[in-house]
Amino acid sequence: MAKSTYKDAGVDLELYRESMARLPRLLHRTYTPRVLSADGGFAGLFQLDFSNKLFARNYKEPVLVACTDGVGTKLKVAQAMDQHQTVGIDLVAMSVNDAICCGAEPLFFLDYIAMSHDDPVRLEQIVEGISEGCLQADCSLLGGETAIMPDLYAPGDYDLAGFCIGVAEKNGILDGSSISAGDHVLGLASSGLHSNGYSLARKVVFEKAGFEKETYVESLNQTAGEALLQPTRIYVRAVRSILSHYRVKHVVHGIAHITGGGLFENLERILPLDKHAQITRESWPIPPVFNWIQELGEIDEEEMERVFNMGLGLVLVVSPFYAESIRQQLKDHKIESWMIGEIVDQPRGVSWKTA
Repeated sequence: MAKSTYKDAGVDLELYRESMARLPRLLHRTYTPRVLSADGGFAGLFQLDFSNKLFARNYKEPVLVACTDGVGTKLKVAQAMDQHQTVGIDLVAMSVNDAICCGAEPLFFLDYIAMSHDDPVRLEQIVEGISEGCLQADCSLLGGETAIMPDLYAPGDYDLAGFCIGVAEKNGILDGSSISAGDHVLGLASSGLHSNGYSLARKVVFEKAGFEKETYVESLNQTAGEALLQPTRIYVRAVRSILSHYRVKHVVHGIAHITGGGLFENLERILPLDKHAQITRESWPIPPVFNWIQELGEIDEEEMERVFNMGLGLVLVVSPFYAESIRQQLKDHKIESWMIGEIVDQPRGVSWKTA
């Protein structure tokens, strides 16, 4: 009788070693002086503050901020197109964009990658995207876990989860409690669908409309697959620059990451019980990709608004006296923004402004 091996069960240890050997350079390029070298160890090591006095943060009451998220069924688009670099950016974006809503500085990131079988090239592509996302967010990719599970995933399938740890001064945490009547609501442009609503988008585009991933869409000037695979925008540098600029003056009162649930549901999460956001319709342009999906699927406006970000990836609630200055700083970071509404004294909620 032949002896059984791990390879017979679907896990090739030699390929796994090859996969792992490809990754250290992708981690190292994200390291800052706060990362302590621990290659081959059982954990990543990160020093909270810089030892160099020139760069020291000198925290008084540091609070750690933890976020975790995935990419969802956008992965099915990446797998269909055999393009795996950009979903790593999505993975990082979903967590670091949550972290900055608290006013936190993202410090480091960890990933979990589950695959159907060992594939060194594909794994390297995925981690290359994660590494790129960390560079955009100024955080270190400290480590991760790769699980090969042929009995759980169909050939070619994989799943991703990411974890971000950040830090904020206790007295600088943004929780929406300082949002006041008269505050302006600024909407920051998204890069597309980001990483939400893909079960509906895929059903409409590929099943109902019968598009192939290579189908060219004239109104978008790209293929259907390219339109759906656009990576999520990372707002960390722009937001941290604004918060640093107004370190003494408290002018940013709340930040909402517009993900599943759309603008209304996510903005409401940061409002005090006695504050209401009135949003002005047509105060920002809806990107063509959303109109395309809506027309293909014959989707009601209300359904679109509660599933997709509709062109706004992040919302800032700010003092009206500094709104235009903040918009200019966003422009300097190549992020379009619009004044989309204001805060009034009414029970917590979000609604369209009526004439």
